[in-house]
Amino acid sequence: MTRPHAGPSPEEIKEKRDLEEALEEGLEETFPGSDPVNVTQPAPSREDGHVKRTR
Repeated sequence: MTRPHAGPSPEEIKEKRDLEEALEEGLEETFPGSDPVNVTQPAPSREDGHVKRTR
């Protein structure tokens, strides 16, 4: 038997809310702009070897 779907956990709700806020802030700071907002950080290139990134 399968279990009924339990709703999202409080952590998932907070993570989604934080992501939505980050997207909204990025949108507001770049408006008007032609490029869409991107929340993810691209992988470092070879030339970025001297840059230390944190998550």
